[in-house]
Amino acid sequence: MARAFSTPPLGHTVADITAKFDSVMFCLSKGLGAPVGSMLVGSRDFIERAHITRKLLGGGMRQAGVLAAAGLIALEETPKRLHIDHENAKHLAKGLARIPGIAIDPAKVVTNILIFDVAPSGKTAAQVVADLGKRGVLCGATGKATIRMVTHFDVDRPAIDRALAIVADVLSARAA
Repeated sequence: MARAFSTPPLGHTVADITAKFDSVMFCLSKGLGAPVGSMLVGSRDFIERAHITRKLLGGGMRQAGVLAAAGLIALEETPKRLHIDHENAKHLAKGLARIPGIAIDPAKVVTNILIFDVAPSGKTAAQVVADLGKRGVLCGATGKATIRMVTHFDVDRPAIDRALAIVADVLSARAA
């Protein structure tokens, strides 16, 4: 049976988290910092069926060794610094909580993904996301009034502080 698991709780190993699953897929980019790629892990039979399905759907790459090497480095080195992404997300959440027009509980942010509500601003998530995008802050609407932001390998504290200033500016400009 396929099950989804998106963001692991802090303080647990991947082996602990995945022990009850028969297959796992995870992305090597984003938090792990590889340029592209995902991994699918499961029984030999499952992987053989997945291989066939991937080929039927036209998936696959040739000469992917360079990318595979980047994936190996991401797997071996980057997990040591994932806690930084989680700390940065907490910093982002605390900053967002101080901006009028945003509702978020920073205590609920435990990984590098956070979702906040802009309903108190009177604006839709789509409007806010579009305005932020024009100013270089990339995020996505997850509902009429909710926005998703993710911290990762390429997002540092100064970038978060710049994003917070832009969010505050966008929301105050929209309210004016």
